Amino acid sequence: MSGSAREAILAAGRLSAQSHGYGGLNMRELATEVGIKAASIYHHFPSKADLAAAIAERYWQDTKAWLEEVARDEGDPKTSLRKYPQTFRTSLENGNRLCLGSFLGAEYDDLPEQVRQQVQTFADVNIAWLAEQLLDAGLTDKKGSEARARSIFAAIAGAQLLARSRSDISLFDVMIDSYQTAGLLPG
Repeated sequence: MSGSAREAILAAGRLSAQSHGYGGLNMRELATEVGIKAASIYHHFPSKADLAAAIAERYWQDTKAWLEEVARDEGDPKTSLRKYPQTFRTSLENGNRLCLGSFLGAEYDDLPEQVRQQVQTFADVNIAWLAEQLLDAGLTDKKGSEARARSIFAAIAGAQLLARSRSDISLFDVMIDSYQTAGLLPG
């Protein structure tokens, strides 16, 4: 039960953080949602900061696994790049939530150091994958791949933020299409 309680806390915490950020993580509410006593959360996570860091770490690990799966399954880096925005769209489809890395990144100055490190790792994982795909697709040279990867990451996160603020997923799709038309993403 202990391992499954920990996983349930992480899952509930992720959804809460994607909707309300670090400031909105509430140990009592999570305990109620998971069906355990609030004190039991502290058995798994000694502090809110520890919980948030574990949630953020799991999030970037899951994202990295998904990115590796996309690259492997698609086989073509241009096709992989076209599929990349889907992970951000999925958050919007799931209760108009934001990517956890984006939400926590917006709260960066107010985060404990161990959470900040995980947020930075999330961005690094995405940018490294994008840079590699861009290079493999022949869309950039080694020198320009990281800069373009950062631009893509920021553009897609921004599209998600605007779509969420309007509760309109079609805005996300329109912006992704415009990025393809402009050549930021392969069409």
